[in-house]
Amino acid sequence: MDGIEVRGAKTLFQFGSIAITETIVSLIVVFLIMIVGGTLLGRNLKKRPGKMQVLTEKGVQMMMNLVSDTMGAHNIGWVPFIGTIFVSSMLGSLIGMTGFLRSTTADLAVVLTWAVMVSVIIWYQSIKRNGFLGWLKGFTEPIAVMTPMNIVSEIAQPVAMAFRHFGNVAGGSIITMIIYTALALASTALMNLLASTIILPALMLAGGVVLVVFGYKNKKFVQKLLGYVLAVLGALGVISALGLLNVIEIPILQLGVPALLSVYFDLFSGFVQAFVFSLLSMVYIAGACPPPENKEQVVE
Repeated sequence: MDGIEVRGAKTLFQFGSIAITETIVSLIVVFLIMIVGGTLLGRNLKKRPGKMQVLTEKGVQMMMNLVSDTMGAHNIGWVPFIGTIFVSSMLGSLIGMTGFLRSTTADLAVVLTWAVMVSVIIWYQSIKRNGFLGWLKGFTEPIAVMTPMNIVSEIAQPVAMAFRHFGNVAGGSIITMIIYTALALASTALMNLLASTIILPALMLAGGVVLVVFGYKNKKFVQKLLGYVLAVLGALGVISALGLLNVIEIPILQLGVPALLSVYFDLFSGFVQAFVFSLLSMVYIAGACPPPENKEQVVE
């Protein structure tokens, strides 16, 4: 369906005055996965757990240890919030690997909302501990002239968090697109070269077969893999040179490479960005929730 661009996300349809974008659909899917997954993993808990319950408990325990080590044991109550941000970010990045759903973390509005939520929590905890006037007084310290800088710092914090997360995810998508386009051009040039003469692809086919045979004989995986690649390219070149089939438009070099890039940018990088964002959230919130012995009243 053709649509218009709204904050980088295509509008799929209108629900009254609300534009339903690709990001909104992806967010709904992520929320449903979290709700259904949490319900299934949290029910029918047993004293003698099965494999799935053991994995779930280990995951929860790891999150509790991370929050306790980073924020202090007195802030263990923040585990659900930090865990929700981490899982939302991870699923939001992974959902882009489906090919038809947009990564929620590729939308600046999503990560900026998370960052603003963290800032609001920090302000609330500061007001709760010091009072509203005490919180405002913090903007004039150490000297009154620093007030503008302190205000800018408060605004810059969520913006920096959001752009750090969004920039890495968006940058990975751009790099993948550039490489994908370059591979398409290189694939066309290679197939044109192989189709121009039958000698080169025939030699590649023969060499590939030899490598495969020796690869199986010597049990060399790399040798077999290289042999298969040369054999396939050579066979396509021979077929095209003989005029049996036009294979010039086949993007042979795109097979597999984009998948490897997706594993890095969507899986590994997605995990890293989710962890970093959660870690920064814990550090900032912990600064507003110091241990009981360092303040007059305990912040629950």
